[in-house]
Amino acid sequence: MAVRPETSPPGLDLARLEEHLVARGVAEGTLTAEVVHGGMSNLTYLVRDGERPFVVRRPPLGHVLATAHDMGREYRVMTALRDTGVPVPRTYLLCEDPEVIGAPFYVMEYVEGGQPPASREIDAKLTDVLARLHAVDPAAVGLADFGRPEGFLERQVRRWKRQLDASRSREVPGIDTLHDRLAASVPRTQRDTIVHGDFKLGNTLIADGEVRAVLDWEMSTLGDPLTDLALFLLYAEYAPLDGSGEVGPGGRTPAGELAARYAEGAGLDISRLGWYLGLACFKLAVISEGIHFRYTKGLTVGQGFAAIGDNVAPLVAHGLSALED
Repeated sequence: MAVRPETSPPGLDLARLEEHLVARGVAEGTLTAEVVHGGMSNLTYLVRDGERPFVVRRPPLGHVLATAHDMGREYRVMTALRDTGVPVPRTYLLCEDPEVIGAPFYVMEYVEGGQPPASREIDAKLTDVLARLHAVDPAAVGLADFGRPEGFLERQVRRWKRQLDASRSREVPGIDTLHDRLAASVPRTQRDTIVHGDFKLGNTLIADGEVRAVLDWEMSTLGDPLTDLALFLLYAEYAPLDGSGEVGPGGRTPAGELAARYAEGAGLDISRLGWYLGLACFKLAVISEGIHFRYTKGLTVGQGFAAIGDNVAPLVAHGLSALED
């Protein structure tokens, strides 16, 4: 149900938002809004000025990990990719002033679509989109300075260790061992590309069997493309984690087939994929632990958070196993 300005949804002051957007020609008239994604990462709202829909994104409430919810990065990369073969929503406005609604935010196009049951056909489409993303020349779309690809993998290992330390609220057996093994065996990056950082079915919109939009770019940067591939494969193996929720009658494509399809399309060697899968497990375990931390403090909005912490131990075990392959 849409919400009138006098009863704004959590984290969105509709009166202040309306004033800001109307003054800049982005919206007309009285706004209504509803939470469409409760924010395992950023909060997403469907906003209307009469009948015209658009989307507002802001960081989650409460405990926010440094660098993990950067509105400016998400806005910039989607704007840059607008005219490439990577499907993204059009962007309308970025506001980095926290005084407007209490946090930085941006406004983007509302794209029709959803997440149908996962299937082999959709897996193939997603794999091809990922290969197209990694084929985009960052400099050609104004993103040459979007990240520091030198030492990217080493920084990833250190970064997720820092994020873990910032969210520790319980003992997690094996997670420090996984970190130590990753840090001791970092591979060489073959090619520096735009990296999404959380590529999965649940972060896309699908309609008529096609990928209409790739969303949730807040962790994007320049770096090693195989980090995206490994995380995508991990999500595909654990369907409930990728936001799909359901798997169609034909099942999902085995990870090996998807990896081979990607390798052919991207022209990359995947012989060290086990290390990247270990990193993906570590990253997802740390993210899940951060969500668990916010949930235990009552700082999440929406449903589905109670069991997120249960994912951490299996992900750690899977990561350690992947490093042995």
